[in-house]
Amino acid sequence: MTLKDRLAAQIAASGPMTIAAFMQACLHDPKDGYYATRPALGEAGDFITAPLVSQMFGELIGLWAVETWRGLGAPNPFRLVEMGPGDGTLMSDILRAARLAPEFLAACDLWMVEVSEPLMRLQMAALADAALSPTWTPRLTDIPAGAPVILVANELLDCLPVRQFVQTQTGWVEKLVGLNASGALTFALSAPAPEGGMVLEMSAAQEAFGLEIGEIIHRQSGAALLIDYGRSEPGFGDTFQALSRHEKVDPLADPGGADLTVHVDFPTVLDAARAQGCATALTTQGHFLRALGIEYRAAALAQARPERTEALQRQIHRLVAPDKMGDLFKAAVIHFPAEPVPPGFGKIPE
Repeated sequence: MTLKDRLAAQIAASGPMTIAAFMQACLHDPKDGYYATRPALGEAGDFITAPLVSQMFGELIGLWAVETWRGLGAPNPFRLVEMGPGDGTLMSDILRAARLAPEFLAACDLWMVEVSEPLMRLQMAALADAALSPTWTPRLTDIPAGAPVILVANELLDCLPVRQFVQTQTGWVEKLVGLNASGALTFALSAPAPEGGMVLEMSAAQEAFGLEIGEIIHRQSGAALLIDYGRSEPGFGDTFQALSRHEKVDPLADPGGADLTVHVDFPTVLDAARAQGCATALTTQGHFLRALGIEYRAAALAQARPERTEALQRQIHRLVAPDKMGDLFKAAVIHFPAEPVPPGFGKIPE
């Protein structure tokens, strides 16, 4: 029985399910969930992340981690944590750049938080010859306390489930996944209502993430860098989507066969972290990477290998241009309030 069949049987027996419950099942069902069985990253897969666009992305985050560590007073030891490490490319690039600071690597206790067995295998292969050997865990709470934390999460929050509520002429109702007269999956509303209007997305999982990270950073000191696509101001809109082969597809057509994502509600995540006593900052990915010097890094690479100049310019454009990833993707930092704001969140140097 396919996941689609099992979900239809569950709905037939128990009633419609929330969008959040549907996302959780499609992404993490142990037998047929997307991340549990068939995540496909890269140009030949379903989606591509910034580390796969260019090595410059990961290298700059590696240098960001080194400078953030120095801003904390160069603690020894400290925990370097990546949540949702993808195929391992980002951490591989981070550690390669960090070789410029051997004292950073000597002090580093490296952890990878991953729930997907297929992705964990890819990460292990990518980091087999890395400067450090990570410890893998499926839960952030498994990482020992007692040391400052520098945490990186790139395109993790967009996979956390959300509930959707629709404003109608008779009030707000919840959007659900139910069955039509033929027994096929369909979207439904929690109560009979006229045609809907604005959509409000709420994610208890995103809020809980902000609370958890904020509590860890406030208790142990350090900083967390979150990069993802999403909104910087509270707002409305239906952002729930399924991606297959880089194209948007019907989220109900093939449960478990496509990646499901939503735009991250950064205001809610950062409000939750501040409620734990942390400080926060938010900017666009384009501003963040330019402030870290991506153009200078590209110029250095082009000088060493002039034949790559055109490719490097295409990579920069994809990462920082407002009509590409530059504005849609945001960079947020949660940091210990007594420490300086980590690099990348101030004015872009001339």
